[in-house]
Amino acid sequence: MDGKRVLITGGNSGIGIVTARELAKQGAEVVLACRDTAKTAEALKVINAGATVPAINLPVELDNLDSVRDLAANFLNRYDRIDVLINNAGVFPPKQRITADGFEMQMGVNHLSHFLLTHLLLDCLKASAPARVVTVSSKLHKGGKIDFDVFKGYEKYNSQSAYNGSKLANVLFGIELARQLEGTGVTSNVLHPGAVSTDIIRDLPWLLRKIIGMIFISPEKGALTNIMLAGDPALAEINGKYYDQCELTDYSSQADDEALRKKLWDVSAALTGLGG
Repeated sequence: MDGKRVLITGGNSGIGIVTARELAKQGAEVVLACRDTAKTAEALKVINAGATVPAINLPVELDNLDSVRDLAANFLNRYDRIDVLINNAGVFPPKQRITADGFEMQMGVNHLSHFLLTHLLLDCLKASAPARVVTVSSKLHKGGKIDFDVFKGYEKYNSQSAYNGSKLANVLFGIELARQLEGTGVTSNVLHPGAVSTDIIRDLPWLLRKIIGMIFISPEKGALTNIMLAGDPALAEINGKYYDQCELTDYSSQADDEALRKKLWDVSAALTGLGG
C-alpha cells in the first residue's frame, strides 16, 4: 500500500480501526472520517504507532448530510487523489432514531451518507484510477427488503428489519455503482466481514452484548476482507462482486434486479440533494 491514500469511515473502532491500522502498517496514508472525539484521538495513536505515513481524522457526523458534504469538501481541498474509499461505518440502534435530515437512522447513516460521500468523491476517484470503492454490508442483507415508505421512519420499528434493509441498500448501491463505473478504472465491491463483535452493538443490553462477545469473531478477523479488497493486487480489476469473510460468494438475487437498483439510486440521489 506504499503511496496509496485511503479514506475510511468509522475507522476509530471495530473492524474500522483494525483495517486502518493494518493498511497504515503496509504503507498507506490513512484518512479517517469519524467524529472528532477522544475515542478518535486514541484510535489515531493506535494507528500511528505502526504507520509509515501519519494518519489523520477529517471530522464528520454521518447522521447529518451537511456534515458529509463538509467532509468531502475538506478532503478535496486538502488532497487531489484518493486510491481507496472504504464505506465502513454503521449503526444499529435498538430504538428508532431519526437523523438531522429526517431519515431513519440506519438507512440514513448506513446507506444515504455513504451514497452521498461516494458521489462527492467520484470525480477524484476516477482521476486517481486505478482506484477502489469498498462497501461493508452484511450477509443479513439477504433477509432485507427495500421499503421506500420507511426511509423517513417506521410506524412500527424493528431494529433488525431496519438493519437488514440498510445492508441490502449497501449491496444494491455497490453493485449498481460497479456497473456505472465499468471502463473507468475504478472498481466497486461489497463485503460481509463475518459476525463481528464491535461497537455497533453498543446500545444493546449488557447481557446481550456479553453473549455476542463470546460467539462472534474478533475485529481482527472481521477486518481481513476489508484489507483484502482495499489492497490485494490480484483483485485490482475485480468489480461488482460480493465477498463473505474473504470468499467470493453470491449476493441476494434482489441485487440483480436492475429496476430496483435504479430506483434506489434515483431515490437516494433525490433524498441527498444530488438530483435524479
